[in-house]
Amino acid sequence: MWGVKSVVIEVRTGGRESVHDLTGKCATFLADVGAVEGLLHVWVPHATAGLAVLETGAGSDEDLLGALRQLLPVDDRWRHRHGSTGHGRDHVLPALCPPYASVPVLGGRMALGTWQSVCLVDLNGDNPVRQVRLSFWAG
Repeated sequence: MWGVKSVVIEVRTGGRESVHDLTGKCATFLADVGAVEGLLHVWVPHATAGLAVLETGAGSDEDLLGALRQLLPVDDRWRHRHGSTGHGRDHVLPALCPPYASVPVLGGRMALGTWQSVCLVDLNGDNPVRQVRLSFWAG
């Protein structure tokens, strides 16, 4: 049966740079909607946050934050200047970590690799609460 099921979840990042693993919440959503075969789409409706699929817990999440700090320093070079110092970099982040990710769902589970996780990436200390939309397209 074809159809779309969708929910918005709230993620508290604590107002600090973070890589927040959403994989468990995605799996719970898929179970709640009775997903079998289809596509999970994850969307972050914010101009200063993005998504990444990567390994967590073994240092890759901190490595990502470190790389983003080098690419997007917190200083006054940014033309976009409202908010705290360096906030302009937060608006560049979605060009590097897009605000969307799509994952195939097979047999009711995300078809992620062994070490892959779906993660919210947030550098913006001005916004400690984020919304994430999870949508499942059955097929």
